Amino acid sequence: MKFPLFLFSAAVLPCSLLVANPEAFEVDVDQVNELPKGKEADGIIGDFVMRNERIEALVSCDAPLRRANMSTFYGEQGITPGDLYDLGVRGAENDQLTIFAPLKQQGAVSSVRILKDGSDGEAVIETRISGPTGRGLARTHEYVLKDDWRGVLIRSTVRNEGVEERTVELEDKWGPYSGSGETFGVRWGDAVDPADHAGYAFAWIPAEGEVPAAKDLILAPGAEISVARFVAVGASPAEAVGWVAAILGETGTISGRVTEQGDRGIGGAGILVQAEGDSAPVPAYTDAEGRFSFRLPPGRFELRFVQSGRAAVDRQIEVAGGTETNADVMLEPAAGIALEIVGEGGESLPCKVQFLALGDTPKAELGPPNRAHGCKDQYQSETGRFTVTLAPGRYRVIVTHGIEFAHYAQEIEIAAGSTVPLRATLKRLVSTPGWVSTDYHNHSTQSGDNTCGTDDRIINLAAENIEFAPTTEHNRLYDWRPHIERLGLAAQIQTVSGMELTGGGAHLNGFPFKPVPHTQDNGAPVWQKDPRLNAIVLRDYQGQESDRWVHVNHPDMAEDFVDRNGDGQPDGGFLHFGSLIDALETQNFVGNDILAGQPMRVGKALGPQGRVQYIREFIWLQLLNQGLPVWAIAVSDAHSVHGNGAGGWRTYVKSSTDAPAEINWREMSRNSKAGHMILSNGPYLEVSTGDGAIAGDMIRRPGGVSLKVKVQCTDWIDVDRVQVLVNGVQRPELNFTRAANPDAFQDGTVRFEREIAVPLSEDSHLIVVAYGENSNLSIGYGSSNQAGMRPCAYNNPIFVDVDGGGFSPNGDTLGYPLPVKSLNPDQVQALLERGQPNAPAPETEP
Repeated sequence: MKFPLFLFSAAVLPCSLLVANPEAFEVDVDQVNELPKGKEADGIIGDFVMRNERIEALVSCDAPLRRANMSTFYGEQGITPGDLYDLGVRGAENDQLTIFAPLKQQGAVSSVRILKDGSDGEAVIETRISGPTGRGLARTHEYVLKDDWRGVLIRSTVRNEGVEERTVELEDKWGPYSGSGETFGVRWGDAVDPADHAGYAFAWIPAEGEVPAAKDLILAPGAEISVARFVAVGASPAEAVGWVAAILGETGTISGRVTEQGDRGIGGAGILVQAEGDSAPVPAYTDAEGRFSFRLPPGRFELRFVQSGRAAVDRQIEVAGGTETNADVMLEPAAGIALEIVGEGGESLPCKVQFLALGDTPKAELGPPNRAHGCKDQYQSETGRFTVTLAPGRYRVIVTHGIEFAHYAQEIEIAAGSTVPLRATLKRLVSTPGWVSTDYHNHSTQSGDNTCGTDDRIINLAAENIEFAPTTEHNRLYDWRPHIERLGLAAQIQTVSGMELTGGGAHLNGFPFKPVPHTQDNGAPVWQKDPRLNAIVLRDYQGQESDRWVHVNHPDMAEDFVDRNGDGQPDGGFLHFGSLIDALETQNFVGNDILAGQPMRVGKALGPQGRVQYIREFIWLQLLNQGLPVWAIAVSDAHSVHGNGAGGWRTYVKSSTDAPAEINWREMSRNSKAGHMILSNGPYLEVSTGDGAIAGDMIRRPGGVSLKVKVQCTDWIDVDRVQVLVNGVQRPELNFTRAANPDAFQDGTVRFEREIAVPLSEDSHLIVVAYGENSNLSIGYGSSNQAGMRPCAYNNPIFVDVDGGGFSPNGDTLGYPLPVKSLNPDQVQALLERGQPNAPAPETEP
């Protein structure tokens, strides 16, 4: 006799709620509003929804290329029809699950269908993989929902229809989660941002199938195995664990309220539930009024009530089956800082704040790195008005708003139970009229390869004063505009819908595109190996658009432009690829090697021979001399907020407006296509000729030109070198350093301003590099990865036709052959020694 799961409902829920039947239905074009919602919701037309009064779930349909996102599974069999994509508390719009793949189900299926629509009290959706489709292993997965259940029962049956023994992996794939563990045989996971207050848990159900004794099972021909697990959702992992525990046996309820003085409820407090023998406590959270409730098996438990800025309180609780135990707790008043960060006119200003612990004060840990509102020891705000709770102690507080504004720094001491007010005005120091700060490459959880919330990405960009950021999620057409408007940031940042086309080779970004909601990947095209085909597809996708932007991301310069087949012999790479794209990323996230003077390095050893790393900036200079018609851009390629966040490398683009709300993507694309772009991770560089030619322009000047060069820096950035590159060559007479040329450098916002005569005897492209050889970006980035970079900015080339016959590249490879693939570290070291042994060492060695 199978375990009577329906008894779970009657045991834990009021009888008045036991009247409604569950339901299961296929979503059609008129029902898209019925799809589950939330941070990780991935439903499309044709998927299957099952729900009762408590929860809602979604099983993916058997549509072509169906997958939750790019990264659920990789490879040709990366599709995941027939899996559980969404699971949430009904009405909460808070799905935090990307996938639950029973027995790691992936690849083609034979069918996904509704077996029972719920009218008889049970809703069932079946995924079936026939023996031929499963290469000899037939599988079925049944998703079952009854009235008032707080989760979904998933039954899986595997039958060997082949003639040989087969190994079956009896393990599920699920996630993502920030913390996980196991208690009472129940596995649990927390939302990637615990502040989202969602938890999941599951366990094998013995009465519904076998309980696997090992991860792998050898299945003889004709044999089969059935397993079942119950997957629950709640407002916390502890709540979800309780719903699963109630399936497995008797439970009791723990409930209460967490308050502070004046009987004020404390929302978002954590409750760490520790059972004897468990290695990790299970977290629970209070609601906005400080209330909590969850179920546990009988036994003794340690509860720790915690919230940043308050002393923890411990309680011992004895749980008896069928009873309710009260666990009210009062916490002391919070310690913290109430901030108000404004601009010079008193207006609200998005910002980033670092809380650097001093002395014996414990390091601030405000939350996971993928969110804006508390990431490690930093907090990023869309309004500039917020309160951060912190442990009592001494802190150095640093406030920034990107690389054009002054920073604010102050040491603050916080006493227990007190909140210290801090008001700061950030002044604009760097003047950038006619140019806007852009970043053409960023990601959020929509991309699938990261879990940064989309709102968090927008806040991160605004806090770093990025003014134009196209939407470039991996393999998904998307538009950040609704997020920007909902956050009240339309005056701070502009976007346009686009995508990154990603696969196992060159990645390309493009915009604009129009998302097609509730379809696979919002209607995005599919990646192909040959980057030229991808560039052509993006160029004409959804109709021809003359201003469409297409660039290649973090390119493999050797493969793309020199040695396509990787045999170590130059073959021209993917011929004509450069003519199909508008730019390539010479700067991506961190790294700073425009002055490296060499095309490769031997990086940190992965084995006895180390590894070969290609220096993208230098190879670009080599290729410019071969006539490659591609501009350079700088991007952050952010996948998190702290660490791999936005705000380091960016590209300044010529613009007719300085107001982000008025930025026009078409003008941005046209000016970018014209090369009117300056790359920077901090300094603001202006370069022009005497008659006004700027980056990207072509001019005719017999004998040479005079360059007007001006470098501005905010008060936490410095430069001490300016180098003019002529056809990629670092001419000594065009190298200016603070040590050798102290009169050329200043200490105010304008660090360098000079007109530089550049004599020329041949057609030349000119690039000016502003560089900080003796400084870094640590004040503005603190514990984040960008801190170690040296300040740097450089322009896209100004081309000078000396003889009036049109510009002709000189073919110079700058002392080294164009780099090919398949070189080992010894070959690279020998090549470098033969080349330019006196060239300065590259900055980074990842």
